[in-house]
Amino acid sequence: MSTRPPRGGHQPTMDQVAEAAGVSRATVSRVINGAPTVDAKIREIVQRAIAETGYVPNVAARSLVTRRSNSVALVISEPDRPDNHSFLNRIFTDPYFGRITAGATQALRPHDIHLVIIPTDSTDHHQVIRYLRQGHVDGVLLISSHEHDELPRQVHDLGIPAVVSARPAQPIPASFVDVDQRLGARLAADHLLGRGCRKLATISGPTDIPSGLDRLEGFRIYLEQRGLGPVPAIESDFTRAGGEESARRLLTEHPNLDGLFVASDLMAEGALRAVQDMGRRVPDDIAVVGFDDSSAALDCRPLLTTIRQPVEEMAAEMAEVLMAHIASPSRLPRSVIFQPTLVIRDSA
Repeated sequence: MSTRPPRGGHQPTMDQVAEAAGVSRATVSRVINGAPTVDAKIREIVQRAIAETGYVPNVAARSLVTRRSNSVALVISEPDRPDNHSFLNRIFTDPYFGRITAGATQALRPHDIHLVIIPTDSTDHHQVIRYLRQGHVDGVLLISSHEHDELPRQVHDLGIPAVVSARPAQPIPASFVDVDQRLGARLAADHLLGRGCRKLATISGPTDIPSGLDRLEGFRIYLEQRGLGPVPAIESDFTRAGGEESARRLLTEHPNLDGLFVASDLMAEGALRAVQDMGRRVPDDIAVVGFDDSSAALDCRPLLTTIRQPVEEMAAEMAEVLMAHIASPSRLPRSVIFQPTLVIRDSA
């Protein structure tokens, strides 16, 4: 294969790529636009010619042919908050959202698909829907789990390909990726029992979120089956401050606690601070187990025993499922459930 350098400083053309590859201009166009009918060897030859000539496809022209934007929206839908700055701050500081973004980006990058991050609450859902309706993106990765959130249904009604980050709180025919939340809570309970803990409690996430409710019920039901119910519980908000406040309340109301399951690592970090401030040793006096296995688990002192959900892998799977829906819009919805694992460190 021979290549011809661009003349007069002009950018290489599709015709030059075709000449270098020894194929027709139409074949080059089909390769650039991702047509599945091109032979794999021909595709490789054309891609090599593109690299050697330095040809850069015209993205605008390509989008007219494929009707694709080569962009996907990561929409993070939260309930109404009086302090919008607090909401945005949580998005960029909570390890969960960073892990979702990293996992999705890793899966999309090889396909030259860009990720557009859109935080929203119900006050600006109409702006998000208008943006999606205008065709700026080819599909949606939607982080939404509050039971009264209408955005998943609104996105579904648009007919745009979408995948939800967890089991939707409202029943809609949408693909989703989740972890077995109840199994994770049972793993935490079983580990605490195995350490000899018998006075157990939990700090749950919001119970209007399926993950928050499932982790609470999974923990409680397992212990009741072992004859240790009812279990004291305080509902919190998946924040460090919420975990600290809840732990202080629990230890004040139940000073004989010897085991605590906290439904997120961020809350567990705050809970550990409260436990130690109140003169209790971890894990000697009270063992603590978190949930997520995020970077927060390694920021804790002692290092946090936790339930790992493989968020990066889950986000990558969301992206893969979404790309399949974009390629074949009539594809039926599917659910993918990952298995949690126990990560033992120093706190329990």
